[in-house]
Amino acid sequence: MRKIISFNDQWKFSKKNEEKAMTKAYNDENWEVVNVPHTWNAIDGANGFDFYKAACWYRKEFTIDTLAQGNKVFIEFQGSNSITDVYVNGNHLGQHRGGYSTFRFDISDAIEFGTKNTLAVKVDNTVVDDVYPQMADFTFYGGIYRDVKLVITNHVHFDLLDYGSQGVYIVQEDISNEKAKLTVKSRLVNDNDEDKKVRLWTDLLDADGKQVAYAAKEVVLASGETKELEIPVVIENPTLWNGKKNAYLYEAKVSMVSFNDTVDEISIPFGVRYFEVDAEKGFFLNGEHLALNGVSRHQDRKDMGWAITKNEHDEDMELIKEVGASSIRLAHYQHDQYFYDLCDKVGMVVWAEIPFISVMSKTELEGINAKQQMIELIKQNFNHPSIIFWGIQNEIQISGERPELRKLVNELNELTKKEDLTRLTTMANVMFVKDEDEYNYVTDTIGYNKYYGWYNGKAEDFAGWIDGFHKTNPNVKLGISEYGAEGILQYHTNDPKVKDYTEEYHTLYHETVWKIFEARPFLWSTYVWNMFDFGANIRDEGGVKGRNNKGLITYDRKIKKDAFFMYKAHWSDEKFVHITSKRFVDRTDNEIKVKVYSNCTEMKIYVNGSEVSTQNSNDRIFIFENIALNDGLNQIKVIANHEGEIFEDAATFNKVKEPNESYIAPEESGGPVANWFEMPDLDDVVVEELEITDDVYSTRCTFGQLMENKEAKAVLTKLMPGFEEHPMFEMAQGFVVEDMAELAPEKFTEKMLYSLNKELTKIKKS
Repeated sequence: MRKIISFNDQWKFSKKNEEKAMTKAYNDENWEVVNVPHTWNAIDGANGFDFYKAACWYRKEFTIDTLAQGNKVFIEFQGSNSITDVYVNGNHLGQHRGGYSTFRFDISDAIEFGTKNTLAVKVDNTVVDDVYPQMADFTFYGGIYRDVKLVITNHVHFDLLDYGSQGVYIVQEDISNEKAKLTVKSRLVNDNDEDKKVRLWTDLLDADGKQVAYAAKEVVLASGETKELEIPVVIENPTLWNGKKNAYLYEAKVSMVSFNDTVDEISIPFGVRYFEVDAEKGFFLNGEHLALNGVSRHQDRKDMGWAITKNEHDEDMELIKEVGASSIRLAHYQHDQYFYDLCDKVGMVVWAEIPFISVMSKTELEGINAKQQMIELIKQNFNHPSIIFWGIQNEIQISGERPELRKLVNELNELTKKEDLTRLTTMANVMFVKDEDEYNYVTDTIGYNKYYGWYNGKAEDFAGWIDGFHKTNPNVKLGISEYGAEGILQYHTNDPKVKDYTEEYHTLYHETVWKIFEARPFLWSTYVWNMFDFGANIRDEGGVKGRNNKGLITYDRKIKKDAFFMYKAHWSDEKFVHITSKRFVDRTDNEIKVKVYSNCTEMKIYVNGSEVSTQNSNDRIFIFENIALNDGLNQIKVIANHEGEIFEDAATFNKVKEPNESYIAPEESGGPVANWFEMPDLDDVVVEELEITDDVYSTRCTFGQLMENKEAKAVLTKLMPGFEEHPMFEMAQGFVVEDMAELAPEKFTEKMLYSLNKELTKIKKS
């Protein structure tokens, strides 16, 4: 029978590339002692661009009891970023390329039973040209940051080397309210020196452990053979996995029996469900419409990076449940199996994806690693009922217009369909992809990362774009895969504006955008970017380095921003009241506006102990105007009575004579491109009309195209001094200059674009 042993404790670690560390006799007595999950970027990964990227080493001594002799032994890594080489007693077992999936190596022939063995692991988070991601707006934390296990099995076992999967796939062939027709596909391995006859049993149990179906099949496995076996099973009158309403899970016990011995057995929780997306009506689960009110999640945590434990996963899920979300986009890579399990149990509909993001390799054009990670994602997560959408790319168009990129996106979609016909494919287009672009027709559904009201335009622009896209593409199933704005709790204002970083604008933005989305049920999903602030090493804005601050909750999960409660008021049935702008304590105004979020319908406000006003609203937002403040501290309380139960919240505001200057963001704020290059003196430039033709260079070209031409590069260097040294430069290679201008109009002013075009249009394309 299978035995699983935790390998998390008592590793030796060196933050150096110790060339001889793979040898058994290597002296590691001065190395640091660590436990995994572990990362060497727990602190520097979210504090600026220069986080540590290099090869580091882990070593561990272990002994396997002689009683296990004659079995197969595998080492399992559930996440190690990003290129991992594994050695046992000096023998190189193999290399895994990619930082997010489970991988295993067979170490049976490299170990000695009953005596000490040495496991040495080199992990390198340096970016290389044939492993994804290449570049992205999040930190690539290095290390063995998820669990490590030893798996001991019989020589006859379910395939542990099938892309890190369980070796068993529960295929949902035809699901209805009356019947669930399933096929259990198992990959059986015989590593014996002789043929082996086994019986494969499949027992399906309900949530109470009662058997609801079973089937068996005998098979002879030749020596050294791996064989795939299919067993059809039917559940009559199934209880469907129905999202948060009823996340019902069955259990499949799949075992191989030889005579009276169970040689291998695995237990798989699973749920049965059917679903569809309609271009006019949105998402349906088991025949009923379900609004996918979604949040996106990154897996890192302040001062922990990616090296988080089950406790952090549990806390994240409880917060997502509290806000009332029904769906999660697990961005931008494969997440921990434990979190997918949580999604199954609580009924979250999941978009799972690979890190084919932002930049395609310049040299490896077949997408070998992207395809490998796609297969790993699907095979390792095939049995999770919560996963309904496979994401094949995120904003990969930043790479620029390349025929090999379009080819690879199509191939990833085809590969995904080949590996799993039971789910839907999707992808997240960058904001500047045109409505008529072929990218919109590749996958079953489509998402757009749009940031009207932050990077360009105003929040209200969402309405016109969504309606226009839907009119142009009435059969395209459109969702919003990302939307958001920075919200830094230090900054406050009575007059919120785009890019002021205040909590007030962050809140107003989400109010505005949510009303637009709520009125358009044909959107199959919407995903707030992001549920939590997260590490993003390329960022330096709003006075905060190395952080994306768009979360509804802070990076340490300690503070829920006001926008969290706006969504909770709309999405959750849990009654509450919440006064906004509590952190905007010091006020110079004689009278203020007090805004309250609540899913109750009647609200009373008290100021310094006296009742002032009562409001009724079904809009989830209560606004009390002209609330007078006395000099000094003022106590504000709001109370709602819902069916006899009292809900209340309180805030303190301090009336002062002078405004609190710390509430204003520093002037250099303005996004990741705000401090990209020094602005030249263009005061004397007079903008005139220019004719731009296709045979010359211009701001209609990508930065990459301009950099390839010596004369065009010289123009950029003259007008944008220092731009090559900025961390944004690599990601910007695929951007058309005019598209970048929409993101940073304060840099790419009308005079700047004119000055660039005046020089560039003099250069003929070769």
